[in-house]
Amino acid sequence: MENFYTDNPELKFHLNHPLMKKIVALKERNFADKDKYDYAPVDFEDAMDSYDKVLEIVGDICANIVGPNAESVDAEGPVHDENGVTYARGTQENLDALRKAGLMGITLPRKYDGLNFSVVPYTMAADIVSRADASFVNIWGLQDCAETINEFANEEQKAKYLPRVSNGETMAMDLTEPDAGSDLQAVMLKATFNEKDGKWYLNGVKRFITNGDGDISLVLARTEEGTTDGRGLSMFIYDKADKGVTVRRIEHKLGIVGSPTCELVFKNAPAELCGERKMGLIKYVMALMNGARLGIAAQSVGVAEAAYREAIKYAHEREQFGKPIIKFPAVYEMVSTMKAKLDAARTLLYETARFVDVYKTYMHISEERPLDKDERAEMKHYQKLADMFTPLAKGLSSEICNKAAYDSLQIHGGSGFMKDYPIERIYRDARITSIYEGTTQLQVVAAIRGVTTGGLLKQIREYEQQEIMPELQGYRRTLIGMTEEYEDAVNKVTSVNDNEFTDFHARRMVEMAGNIIMGYLLVLDTNRDHKYWKSAEVFLKVARGENRQSADTIRFSTVNDLGKFKVEA
Repeated sequence: MENFYTDNPELKFHLNHPLMKKIVALKERNFADKDKYDYAPVDFEDAMDSYDKVLEIVGDICANIVGPNAESVDAEGPVHDENGVTYARGTQENLDALRKAGLMGITLPRKYDGLNFSVVPYTMAADIVSRADASFVNIWGLQDCAETINEFANEEQKAKYLPRVSNGETMAMDLTEPDAGSDLQAVMLKATFNEKDGKWYLNGVKRFITNGDGDISLVLARTEEGTTDGRGLSMFIYDKADKGVTVRRIEHKLGIVGSPTCELVFKNAPAELCGERKMGLIKYVMALMNGARLGIAAQSVGVAEAAYREAIKYAHEREQFGKPIIKFPAVYEMVSTMKAKLDAARTLLYETARFVDVYKTYMHISEERPLDKDERAEMKHYQKLADMFTPLAKGLSSEICNKAAYDSLQIHGGSGFMKDYPIERIYRDARITSIYEGTTQLQVVAAIRGVTTGGLLKQIREYEQQEIMPELQGYRRTLIGMTEEYEDAVNKVTSVNDNEFTDFHARRMVEMAGNIIMGYLLVLDTNRDHKYWKSAEVFLKVARGENRQSADTIRFSTVNDLGKFKVEA
């Protein structure tokens, strides 16, 4: 029987990272739950065994239920009727299997019927599910919205909603509107407080809402009369059972067809204020979006894994001119580069997940007791790293995902353009990853601060100081050279002191930093396990060329060049 966890040793490698000992100890509060819950771990080894066994269950369900259902789900899609949304048969079967296995509240505390897992194994589960069917992770993975309730709602709301998520109810985040896409400050869905019954009511329209007919929704709405910016927005919890929201339609999409993307009409829909008024966008959506971006990074890696596997399988099976096409340089270069970049995206994903794990857990601990000076400093350190790495991981992994799908289809040739092979669906599903939860261009906007303030360079220097075996010193020298080139490029841009010039070169600088970071992470992975040696070698050859091209573009660029690219009205 196939298993999408056990057949991919890279997952267990990242699960066993040295930082996990610290993460587990923090998450389990030194295993305080062992006397309250019979399924709580008693020590680190027990916790890791639980992670391993649950991921094996996820891998089994994905290989034998979710994956085999993917093609029929893509063909059938969800249906919209007077009752709302009905999932495709395969989607419902997938959901039932994961519910039955108790995999709907992975990160939530045990007191809310969750498993209290850290972010790393949850992200790993999303990686596995995405490999099986990218559309399904958009339904199962939205349980991540429950983390926002766990972080910011009151105790009564947590007790009311979180056990429902743990026991299988689905979620949605209702942010986007017809006139408010990336610019969420423009949200105008109105929230009105009724003094007579002491309740909030929502009125307006939301668009492009993933799993919009979910059981529980987080809704961004305008509470402050006369405002037009983010300071007038608050966050609400809407319960589908309370009615008041109609699904106007399901969008017809290029890919991720099994995931219903809905247009919603709110008409006096009762809802509960989550957290404080006026903090909806400024605080809560920012936290929600960071979690969602990490989720899309995981989805991107899972889809890239699926594309790579389809490519290498086809390349070994397909013969031309008397030999398998994998033996032709034009093909084996594509496949080896695909694998190297997949490994690079995955190591960046789990490095980011570890940073998020440490800072988020400290944040929850701070709600239970005051942190000491060292703990506060550590929380701030990891929060800064998480904030820098999250847009980097989302932006770079989604672009790597799209390139992997493109190259995999190219390796299939004309056959890949037909619906006879899964790569046709995978190619369509990949395209959205660099668009939703913030386009690649917006991830660059979020990540550029880490470039211009020197934050990413500081972390690169941290990697540079790590001990590695003598055989890897050549790779370190290559990376030091790339870092000097990156530093020169950043200095050139920032010395001009022109915001438009910085914006013009922002993506080049962010990608240069990302390539160096992924290069170091691959070298450090190789230091732990030689199976990454080839990926490190191939990735550095490719990344060095990409960085040199970006550095040359910046080196020979001036402010006056900007006018050459501007489009006249």
